[in-house]
Amino acid sequence: MLMWMGAGLGVLGLLVWVLIRGVFDSGPSAEPSMTAVQIIPLVILVAMFVVATKWPLNIGVMGLVASFGVGYFMLGMSDKEILAEFPASIVLTIIGVTYFFSMAQRNGTIDIVVQACVRLVRGRTMLLPWVFFLIAAMLTALGTFSPAAVALLAPAAIGFAYESRLHPVLMGAFIINGAHAGGFSPLSVAGVLVHDIALENGFPISRGALFAASFTLNLILSALTIITFALLGKLRDAHGGQHADIDAARSTRPHGQQILTLALIAVMLVCTLGFHMPIGFVALSAGLLLALVNIKEHHTFIGGISWSTVLLVAGMITYVSLLQHVGVIDTLAEQALALGAPLLVALVLCYVIGIGSAFASSTALLTAFIPLAGPLLATSSLSASGTVAALAIAATVVDVSPFSTDGALVVANARENDRQRVYRQLMTYAGAVVLVAPVLAWAMLVPTGLI
Repeated sequence: MLMWMGAGLGVLGLLVWVLIRGVFDSGPSAEPSMTAVQIIPLVILVAMFVVATKWPLNIGVMGLVASFGVGYFMLGMSDKEILAEFPASIVLTIIGVTYFFSMAQRNGTIDIVVQACVRLVRGRTMLLPWVFFLIAAMLTALGTFSPAAVALLAPAAIGFAYESRLHPVLMGAFIINGAHAGGFSPLSVAGVLVHDIALENGFPISRGALFAASFTLNLILSALTIITFALLGKLRDAHGGQHADIDAARSTRPHGQQILTLALIAVMLVCTLGFHMPIGFVALSAGLLLALVNIKEHHTFIGGISWSTVLLVAGMITYVSLLQHVGVIDTLAEQALALGAPLLVALVLCYVIGIGSAFASSTALLTAFIPLAGPLLATSSLSASGTVAALAIAATVVDVSPFSTDGALVVANARENDRQRVYRQLMTYAGAVVLVAPVLAWAMLVPTGLI
């Protein structure tokens, strides 16, 4: 863990050092260097990671405290201004989904779904991650938001991982990669958003090429993931639950509350996929209905909400929004453009947006970074579709980070006594993705000019 975190922080530090040195060495026409107001919050962010790595402290709590310290004392912001970017919708999604599915877990519905999945693959458990990958890709390709797809699939998928002793991080990675694989289809919100932003800035891109590139890279990344887990001997998880007899998986018919729970899951699918209702509110409503049926145990359902995950996501996104507010991301991007060499600039932009998206909103960073690619594309022969696709993929593929909604949902669906381990190992995996995925997207799409 320390090795991966050290490597990730080392690359980030080297990247910032190169950018700042490039600015200082480029003469009077250079872009302005980072100010103390930008550097100090960045140093605090690194310090928080070091502390959270060494001690079992919730980095989200540190993020909220740091947001207060930086916002109030350094920037003179009020509490309302500090919390302007508080991720209320993400928090509601995590609360609603974990509230409902904690009931589904307790009344045995998730076990029934897991057993159905076991029977589906007929003992070939290593096929199931790919099944969930394809289902997630189909959901997002039809217009489902990535967090909604992950929220719908994660409870059953992670439950199956524990049942069959597949590594829960592996299963979570496949769900998230699948959601991103379909996330830039011509029907998806993200695909339309990226295409429209590029069009507004004068460099139209191919929607089909963007979708194909995203699907292909996430497919490759998933294959590399399963190969890496196999080489490390981590495909089977020794910390899982009781090993299931896959060939003799029992057939259990749902009854009582389980039938109601399955019906509510179907209603949630219709509401979120068909009518695009916010899954947080829908899950809370479904959970309230279940609570009314079993009101004696309602206090245990409230305890099933993953409050530690809520704090983690809320604190980190709030703090990183302050980094965006003081212009850290914009300054890094401007300094990257000052480097001059188009291929190098594109690579640096992929890394900056990838690292930033691991902690902040991918959509927000795409909205900011795609216009910044305009001057680069205007002064070079780089493919617009290839460059924009590389930026879009680098921004989204890192959402396996436990600080993003997708990664947080995986942590939230881990067993309560296993969440800390899953969080740490998912952060390790996310660090590897942050190191590999941006350069992979760049190498596939920018120098080659394939699209």
